[in-house]
Amino acid sequence: MTIAALLLGTIAVLLAGPVPLLLGRSRWPARSPGVALVLWQAIALSGGMSMIGSLLLYGLTPFGTTLAQSLVALGGNLTAGTLPDGTSFTHMLAIGAAILLGGHLLLNLLATFVRAERQRRHHHTLIALLSDPLHGQPGMRVIDHPAPVAYCLPGAGHSATVLSNGLLRLLDADQVRAVIAHEQAHLVQQHHLVLLAFKSWHSALPWFPIANRAENAVALLVEMLADDHARRIVDDQTLARAIALVGFTLAGATPPPDKEADAAAQAAASASDRNLELAVEPEHPAHQILPRVARLVNPTVPLHYTATAGALTVSAVLLVGPALILFGA
Repeated sequence: MTIAALLLGTIAVLLAGPVPLLLGRSRWPARSPGVALVLWQAIALSGGMSMIGSLLLYGLTPFGTTLAQSLVALGGNLTAGTLPDGTSFTHMLAIGAAILLGGHLLLNLLATFVRAERQRRHHHTLIALLSDPLHGQPGMRVIDHPAPVAYCLPGAGHSATVLSNGLLRLLDADQVRAVIAHEQAHLVQQHHLVLLAFKSWHSALPWFPIANRAENAVALLVEMLADDHARRIVDDQTLARAIALVGFTLAGATPPPDKEADAAAQAAASASDRNLELAVEPEHPAHQILPRVARLVNPTVPLHYTATAGALTVSAVLLVGPALILFGA
């Protein structure tokens, strides 16, 4: 089992640093955000499994030659109050660390889900009290707020898409349709569940830099996926104008002097090409504006089917490989 533990440890180290950094700096995810999202999920699951599995297998080395045998032997030894020859403090520390890490991640995921569900129910109550329905648009609510805001609020049987008066005043009818299509895509594709998992990972390991990078990367990918759905409803330029105008306003920036939406979109795309950023924090929604607008103003073709197949194969290997090593040990 020592070799299996080393293999899993190596995989965990690679997935904790070099691989996410390489993926985060790549440009291809913008071409096929769905494929990139699958790969990010595989990296997160495989990295966690490898990290916990490596610690567990190393700790169980003195107890047997296979995982099942070692677990049975561990239970018997703990019941008898004895330990096999060759068991060291580091072995027991590794077992304890594996149990604590696995429990911490699972409990944090449960706590994040419960907290998010409670906040959503409270938010639904507030929206019902403070907003009005949008005429001719079932499930749409309008709040009286000057900032251009749009977001979806998932819920069991009572999902809602919330728009502000500021947004309705800023955008024309086609741009509003684009925003609505974008937000509805979030609801239909259940993006909140994906974001919840990565938020849980980040909150469980706040000191882990890759967790923060992964959460930000996944948040941008789900926005791009929703944009791709909206592109079926309106043309790319209309969607780009809407995103750019909202982004400039939320960031507190002033659009180009002529204040035309096309100019705003071109300015955002140009800034993205020069690797510039709006003056906002990475967690701020406006931070995602530049790459989203750039891929609409200067569209690129999706990944070729061979590259897509390759990325999905890598994702499958990342998920299956550590499991085979762990349970085959």
